[in-house]
Order: sequence, then C-alpha cells, then structure tokens
Amino acid sequence: MPLRREEVVSDSEETRQKVLEAARSLGYVPDPAARRLAAARSNLLGVFSFTATFPTDVQHSYYPFLVGVEREAAECGYDLVLFTGSSTGGAGATGPDALSRVRLADGCLFLGRHAPAQELRRLVADGFPVVHLGRRDELEGLAWVGADYVSAGREVVARLAALGHRRMLLICEDDEAHASTDREHGFLKGLEAAGLPGGPETVFRSADPERDLTPERLRGWLAEGVTALVAEETDTGAAWRALRRAVTEAGIDCPRDASLALLGSPPADLADGPEPTGFDIPHTQLGAAAVRMLAALVAGEDATEPLVACAFRPGATAGPPPSAHQIRRTAPPVRTAQGDL
Repeated sequence: MPLRREEVVSDSEETRQKVLEAARSLGYVPDPAARRLAAARSNLLGVFSFTATFPTDVQHSYYPFLVGVEREAAECGYDLVLFTGSSTGGAGATGPDALSRVRLADGCLFLGRHAPAQELRRLVADGFPVVHLGRRDELEGLAWVGADYVSAGREVVARLAALGHRRMLLICEDDEAHASTDREHGFLKGLEAAGLPGGPETVFRSADPERDLTPERLRGWLAEGVTALVAEETDTGAAWRALRRAVTEAGIDCPRDASLALLGSPPADLADGPEPTGFDIPHTQLGAAAVRMLAALVAGEDATEPLVACAFRPGATAGPPPSAHQIRRTAPPVRTAQGDL
C-alpha cells in the first residue's frame, strides 16, 4: 500500500530533526568548503588579521604588508577575501569554528603577533594551505615568512659600537612574540660580536613601558655609563614612545647626551620627529613573499622563501657617546623624598 504524501513529508522532517540533534550533540560545525565540489577552486586567497578591525589606514603598520599582498596576488591570478578577528572574538577566539570561514578561500594568510595556535594547528592538520606572516616555527608544519630581525639587530649594535658606544640597553615590551625574541637575540649577538657586556642586565623589559620608563630611571642608566638606548618596534609602539617621552622630560639632548636607536619603524604619531637610527622592515616584500608561498601550497608545490633582509637606516638619533662630564652637566637633578641627588 503506497504512503500518502503527508506521511512521507512527516517522516522526512522527523529524520531531519534527528540528524540535526545528533550533529548538535557531537559538536558538528558545517564546513563551507565542503559545500563546493571537491576538485573546485575559488581562485581566492584569504587574508586574516587578528586586529579588531582590518587595517586600512596608510599609516597603520600592516598597511604596507597588504600592498605587497595585493600586488603579488594579482600577479599570481588570485583575488583576495579579507577576514578579521572582530567577528570571531579577536585574537583570543577559540573553538572548532573560530576560523572555519577562511576555508571559503583556497588558502589563507594570517597576520598578527598572537594568532591562536590551536586553530592554526587544526587547519594545518586538515591539509588546508596556511601561511603565517612572521616566524611561527613552534607550530610543526605551519608555513611562515619573516624578516631577518636577528641580522638587522646585530647591525644596529655594530653601528653604535663603531661610533664608540660601550654600554647599551635594549628597551622592550614583556612579550613572548617571536618578532620580539628575534630582535632581542640580534641585540645580544651584536654585543657579543663587538666584545661588549651582555646578559640580562642589558635588557629592560616591561609590560607597561610608558608607566615604568621614567625620567629618573633614564637618568640613572646614563649615570651608570649607558650611552645608547635601543627600543624594539611592536604593534603598539609603546617602547619607543615611552623612551622618547622620558628623554624629553629628563631634558636629555639626543644624540649629544645619549644615542637612541629603534629596531623597526616609529609609530605613526611620532613619524614627524627626528628619523630614528635603526632599520626598516621590508613590509611590502614580506607580503609578496607570503603570497608566493601560499600560492605554491595551493598548487601542491614545495613552498620555501628565505628570510627577507631589513635595510639599515642611519637616522638622526645616534652619534658618538658623550663624556661623563657632559652627562652630569646636562641632566637636571633627580628629586627624591630626601632632596636632590
């Protein structure tokens, strides 16, 4: 006896609800890529930023990266689709679907100092083409491109040593990001190569440099014989901003009384000041290299890109070290509860 139409519909809906209930209990997350034919490609490359909103200001530190990404993607015949962390909880997003949307593209490039390791590891394990812009060698199998911050940091120290500086101090944020550790490693290797004192006492690390780097602390370093202060560049620019403020408030003339150097480019709000001695990060070249690597992974080819060299920037904030007499003469007295020092 044939089933009536309404019986078939009722049975189908009951089955559908059972399937949905089972999927929810198992934590199943729909994969947008699975809805396409297995062999099909979208000719799209994803770019995922872990900032709250995607950087579009030409002064934003990520903007030059995007210029290189766009140009190289066009050369490789790909269009771009942009994703942000703002719709998934930002860099702290977790869960099986936190980055599932990137699978709409053939592969994805990730930008950010603190990308979620677990989610990237899952994408790599699934065989989805992923490239991280910046060193991430702690995640096995994750492809990345990066700048040679170690060699660049060594060169900055070598240039300062050639000017006659014998006591240098690195000022950095309390951050375990690879870019920070590479800069610190380059700084320390530079001191070692120049035969100068190194070790933990040559690095000032702070979770809040703008609070901890005071004029009094700065004068204390100079009184101890430090003649060159080197700051790292980060997304926040906090170390360089704090150093410039402390120098101004302490009445220190640079480079006459002390030399300054920056391992990277200055924050946009300080770009109109004296050009800092240091090095320039090849943002555009890094973006292009990342796209070349991602395109190779999508095509199933071997993907290797060398570290991109950073160019030394002479700047205007470094010169020969002053004498101890000059430091004492130019630095205002430090006021304490007991009086002037």
